[in-house]
Amino acid sequence: MAVGGARAAAELGLGRADFARAVQLGIVRAGAAGPGGATRFARVELDRIRSGEGFPRTLRDRVETTGAAGAAELLGVSPARFTRLARCGHVTPVGYRINRYRVVVWLYLTEELKEFAGRRPDLLRGGAPAEDREGAVAGEDQRPRRWRGRHVGLLLRRTADPWERAAILASVLPDGEVAGAVPDPAERTRLAGLAPPPPYGHPQAEAAAAVALRLLRAEQPEEVLWYRTSLDFALTGARAQSKATGESGPT
Repeated sequence: MAVGGARAAAELGLGRADFARAVQLGIVRAGAAGPGGATRFARVELDRIRSGEGFPRTLRDRVETTGAAGAAELLGVSPARFTRLARCGHVTPVGYRINRYRVVVWLYLTEELKEFAGRRPDLLRGGAPAEDREGAVAGEDQRPRRWRGRHVGLLLRRTADPWERAAILASVLPDGEVAGAVPDPAERTRLAGLAPPPPYGHPQAEAAAAVALRLLRAEQPEEVLWYRTSLDFALTGARAQSKATGESGPT
């Protein structure tokens, strides 16, 4: 027996955003899609989570997020120091939202912030390391790239299908790079059809969606090269599987 997302969230005592985060992180494993393509969740999976020690508090703690202001307060540092730590890549966002001023508001897991505080207390006091100072002067901001890496990694963990994995990697690349990596139009169509949807909370309003869309695409040349190389490797495996299973080609 399986239930829809709204019913599963209610049974686990989570709001829609927190439930989506639990699925994103692999804490709640999604089952096969139901009629119309809606994700379903097996009863045995919900029972597994509910039987966990400390449920529901421990589950809520694992998906709790906060913005930069809350993160700074949690770590006992100034908002400016926390922003520098995040921009320099010491903490990785787990999500984002676009506020009414079309500014990206990054979200962080509170559990990870606590772990960071225990692991690197030296970064919470005193002067910044030399590399952080240099990055600040250069205007470095690792938050988008580190979020993309996390997002792609989580998506790849959820599927073993080689074409789906290739589609995930292709979805991060600029359109021109995809065309260069996948010259066959039929293959590009197949990858586009398998591309993952935007993450939960991706805005619908056109202006805000345009801001968020930039977060979904690799930017720096070395980042683009990494995803392009990964896509090439994934496509080699996907094509080999299609050949081994006798598929006639992309559909």
